[in-house]
Amino acid sequence: MTEKHIVLEDIDPVVFFGIGNQNLQILRSLFPKLRIVARDNVIRVIGDAEQMTAFENSCERLRSHVHNFNSLSEEVLLDIVKGKRTGDGIPEGVICYSMSGRAIKPRTENQELLVKTFNDNDMVFAVGPAGTGKTYLSIALAVKALKEKTAKKIILSRPAVEAGEKLGFLPGDMKDKIDPYLQPLYDALEDMLPQVKLQDMMEKHVIQIAPLAFMRGRTLSDAIVILDEAQNTTPQQIKMFLTRMGWNTKMIITGDMTQVDLPSSQKSGLVEALHILKDISGIGIVELNDKDIVRHKLVTKIVNAFKKAQEEKQSNH
Repeated sequence: MTEKHIVLEDIDPVVFFGIGNQNLQILRSLFPKLRIVARDNVIRVIGDAEQMTAFENSCERLRSHVHNFNSLSEEVLLDIVKGKRTGDGIPEGVICYSMSGRAIKPRTENQELLVKTFNDNDMVFAVGPAGTGKTYLSIALAVKALKEKTAKKIILSRPAVEAGEKLGFLPGDMKDKIDPYLQPLYDALEDMLPQVKLQDMMEKHVIQIAPLAFMRGRTLSDAIVILDEAQNTTPQQIKMFLTRMGWNTKMIITGDMTQVDLPSSQKSGLVEALHILKDISGIGIVELNDKDIVRHKLVTKIVNAFKKAQEEKQSNH
């Protein structure tokens, strides 16, 4: 009799075991000489030594599949255990997979350009209107780097610029006041990482989400660093952020020049940075437009309507 404990690291055990533990039941039927008990992300196995080795090998291949695809169907499980399927590399063009098993990949030419520019440069500016996938794709690239271990951590930041509400009037402590500004970043991460794993990574500071003001004095190394809503930074703030860059670090700076929430007298740091840094080798600039909008079709119409109104306003002055 042999007993082993197998830990399912970096995946959602619910996906591995299946709805109602249906995948676990299939594994039990495929390995009848083993007693298989699962709790949380640990599998306890007792039984025949030869079948134990086969089970361990199958579990690792299944874990690898779930790690890559965030899904595990009965058909795939059977193929992997029976040795019919071992090549589980992510297809070319796909960045990673969402928690629902949906492929996250560029859907327009400019989105493809954003991915290529990220691969070719250490610093990327992604500028464009709402709904063009700037933030979502950037976080997907960061999650991919973390999964492939080309980066040790993800650092996400946003300027906590008030758009209508004053921070002081919002309820709660400082974290409660700041979290609403950072919610879009949480939303994207929750779509790509298991909830338990995400929470663990945040507790261990593998993933850090903080307002821009908290970046001062830091050196950010071995990381993918994303500054979202950079149009709401001042020139001093964006300079402070960009000079945090350490060794083996990539930065993505996203912004929408049509949604500046700074006082009218204050110049956007993003505008200044794009002008000053446009010819520096190693810095890539990608401009997305209304053709890259991948949200509801009405978003494109709304963006175009506001753009037209702004142009008419400027022409009348």
